[in-house]
Amino acid sequence: MEPAGMVAPLVVVSGDGFSGWLALNDTIMGGRSSGVCRIGPEGLVLEADVVEQGGGFVSCRSPLFSPPLNLGDYRALQLELRGDGRRYKLAVACADGVAGLTELIPGGLRWVAEFDTSVSAPDQPPQRVEIPFAQLRASVRARPLNLPLRFDPGRVTRLQVLHSKFGDDGQLNAGFRAGPLQLSLVAVRAVP
Repeated sequence: MEPAGMVAPLVVVSGDGFSGWLALNDTIMGGRSSGVCRIGPEGLVLEADVVEQGGGFVSCRSPLFSPPLNLGDYRALQLELRGDGRRYKLAVACADGVAGLTELIPGGLRWVAEFDTSVSAPDQPPQRVEIPFAQLRASVRARPLNLPLRFDPGRVTRLQVLHSKFGDDGQLNAGFRAGPLQLSLVAVRAVP
């Protein structure tokens, strides 16, 4: 039982709750990377072969949350994962709060933040990565938007985990590596 006024962490997705997550790779823009999302014993597994030329990204994204998730009582998302030493990106989509404009932007407005992973051995506990909402940057197709927009945690419509040659600042991702990769996402929680 939480003390009065305290909010308990909220499991957004875990285990077989990842069913419905699908791969979205650079092939949508002419790239040659291949990646699949599958449900494994612990949750979601992204297995991919990343090709830098012509694109340079692979990802798994959730189905649309309908109604949108209201995470207004929380300050961050926590990812529980088994990584491979690469630098990834979390992208969060929100229901439009800007008079319908975000859905008119090709590729959509996303709120993104990069995170590092360590190489996880099967006998070790999963790594936990916390991404405060305050660190999310408005972005369209890996390009930061320098507009006075604020992230609205009360209207989250989709989550996506990416490995991309571009970081959340639009510059090259120093933790990018082409070739085979595997990332296991055990759970996503909202934390106070």
